[in-house]
Amino acid sequence: MRTRGTTLEAGFTLLEVLAALVLLALLLVGVYSGIRTAIHSVRSGTAAIERIDQIRSAQQFLRRELAQSMAQPMGRTDRGESIYFEGRAHEMRYVAPLPGYLGKLGPQLQQLRLVADGDHSWRLELSLAVLPPDGQPTRPLGKPQVLLDHIHDGSFSYRGIDGQGAAVPWSASWPDGRLLPQLVRVTLQVRGNYGWPTLEVPLRVNPAISNLSPGLLPLRGSDGGRR
Repeated sequence: MRTRGTTLEAGFTLLEVLAALVLLALLLVGVYSGIRTAIHSVRSGTAAIERIDQIRSAQQFLRRELAQSMAQPMGRTDRGESIYFEGRAHEMRYVAPLPGYLGKLGPQLQQLRLVADGDHSWRLELSLAVLPPDGQPTRPLGKPQVLLDHIHDGSFSYRGIDGQGAAVPWSASWPDGRLLPQLVRVTLQVRGNYGWPTLEVPLRVNPAISNLSPGLLPLRGSDGGRR
């Protein structure tokens, strides 16, 4: 008696193929999720570095320009007296030279403003204007530049000595534009986990007390006396 042999063909069933596809899809999802997380981490790190650089640049600019404020008139009072400085809680105006090639235009009127930016946010803007030597009105120099944005809250305050030599405590406005304050404080609350140390900048000269020519500092000899 002859028995018919049975031939078995090697291969995958439909169920095995589907299971393999599901495993492959899960693997691809995991790989994609890992890549997306890595990209997000890189972008977040880059954004944090750029934000820190922006805050540091704003601090350096404010410290440098305020410290170089000059005793140069930027206007006149009703009595014809020179105005050297104007300061309020969200705005200040002063004269200072800019660094680099911008300084070739001479001392410029600088205006710092905290401007509402919507969504309970503020931005710190800088506006420049050229001071004509013939006493003509100032000429704006370009559009306002944003030094820092996404500010939750902020203010300027001032401290110094008045014309009678009495101390002026920290105030949200500078009372006498014929004088420069001795100290300017810039307080900002920056959104996010970024700190803004309270910035207190000493100004160079008080024109009413020193009786100097505009923009000059007192020169002292070796004995400490003024020349």
